[in-house]
Amino acid sequence: MKQSALILLFFGLLGSTIYAQSLSKAQVADMERLFTEHYKADRSGATVMITQKGKTLYHKAFGMANLELNVPMRTEHVFRIGSITKQLTAAAILKLAEEGKLNIQDELTQFIPDYPTQGKKITIEHLLTHTSGIQSYTDMPEWDAATHRKDFTPEEMIKFFKDKPMNFDPGTEFRYNNSGYFLLGYIIEKASGKTYGEYIRDAFFKPLGMKNSYYGDTEPLIKNRASGYSQGNEDGTQVNAPFLSMTQPYAAGSLLSTVEDLNLWSQALHNGKVLQPASYQAMITPYRLSTDAPNRYAYGLQIGNLLGSPTIEHSGGIHGFLSDMIYLPKEELCVAILTNCDCEPPSELTPRLAALVTGRPYQPEKIPVDAQQLEQYVGVYENDAKEQRVIRLENGQLTSQRAGSSKFNLFAYGPDQFFFENSFARIRFEKDKSGKKVIQAIVDDRSGANLKWIKTDKPLPAARQEMQRSEAQLQPFEGEYELAPGFSIKVTREGTQLFGQATGQPRFEMYSESPTRFFLKVVDAAIEFYPDEKGTVNKMVLFQGGREMPGVRK
Repeated sequence: MKQSALILLFFGLLGSTIYAQSLSKAQVADMERLFTEHYKADRSGATVMITQKGKTLYHKAFGMANLELNVPMRTEHVFRIGSITKQLTAAAILKLAEEGKLNIQDELTQFIPDYPTQGKKITIEHLLTHTSGIQSYTDMPEWDAATHRKDFTPEEMIKFFKDKPMNFDPGTEFRYNNSGYFLLGYIIEKASGKTYGEYIRDAFFKPLGMKNSYYGDTEPLIKNRASGYSQGNEDGTQVNAPFLSMTQPYAAGSLLSTVEDLNLWSQALHNGKVLQPASYQAMITPYRLSTDAPNRYAYGLQIGNLLGSPTIEHSGGIHGFLSDMIYLPKEELCVAILTNCDCEPPSELTPRLAALVTGRPYQPEKIPVDAQQLEQYVGVYENDAKEQRVIRLENGQLTSQRAGSSKFNLFAYGPDQFFFENSFARIRFEKDKSGKKVIQAIVDDRSGANLKWIKTDKPLPAARQEMQRSEAQLQPFEGEYELAPGFSIKVTREGTQLFGQATGQPRFEMYSESPTRFFLKVVDAAIEFYPDEKGTVNKMVLFQGGREMPGVRK
């Protein structure tokens, strides 16, 4: 399960530690400092485990497993893992293919004959790679809080979304899709003769010794099950996560596990104990779109890069829980983090831990550069898709901002080389043959794609001008606007300053540029409100990254 947000908020907590002596004291100290900055002992918690070549390097619990009963987190606590489930679902499909019970090029209608494919050929591979074009039920307006509480059979859930229009032709685009993985679970049941939960248990949990992993039913008593939380108000108050029937995430995000079991799974998957070599290679190879557009998603896994080292990874998010797991095949290193609040994505922490263990600097040592020298990099850069990246010099500080994204400070660490503040991204400026004129920039981020940006002669965009608005003029915009099921922006006011806050995120300031339109400084985005003929505001639209996302007042 997955949900986008504007800005990330980081909390912190404390816990107990198990770690091997193969980590240096400096590495352990850095890890401790990183976690104590992010987690607090009296709030929702997390567990983390780092293994390399099957050896445990670090295993720790932070914070609270249950806030109401005052139960501290322990390393053996069990969490919902959300979309990390998808890699087990994908492996199950490939295992059934090895057994001759299906082929990934089989059409969906071979298993669901009456599925309305709207004249399109939808294969199992399209479902595995989020390229089917089927609408994701978690993006549908009908998937609201009341629906979240209902139990569905697989057939009933498929009926819930199957008649929706296709988003695009199969194989032409990547769009994250929980409906596709729900359908894969149903195909697993048809091909194996078992329920999805039974098949995963018998094929993976039992033979691999994953003794604390389960299908996420809410009824059975599960020892050491952690409670899930959400952020309540902008003051950071935490509340019990809203209820979600686990019949709905199913093969897209229903499983429960521990960081120890996930490390067992990772070792088995990446060392030939789950799939045959050809199947495993298919699972970790990004799907090639028919349009040849860049794509990093394979089968239930995303392929990336960490400062020159390939990565295989996936995150998860479900009511009350967030998770992340990253594997570095060259180093045989696995980092898994599970959290029991859907308020802080641990995907910011897993690569930092992996970088610490492998001795890669998250932020290199800064080299001072004279402001006059920095002027040569200023300009508007464009990539092949005609997207813009603006490099500015503001009060002696070089910055980079891609359209629709946050602004980052840039710091030099070598000749024509800069790193993004609080990011793994690096940017290298290249010059013409004379060595005097900057002609392009190469951005190396976690995708590993080495993205090229050509410097243009276009003028820098003019800075947005703020308008002063009175309290009475701002008051009509206050309220909560739902952009998607479970995701809204709450607009509040303090005097003549308007604020917005996305679900589970910190609030941000909004600056007026017209009577109804406001821009953000923390990210390249704008929000416009639409009063009716009586002046009542019931609708807003978020403009970000070329997308228009409407929201309706709740």
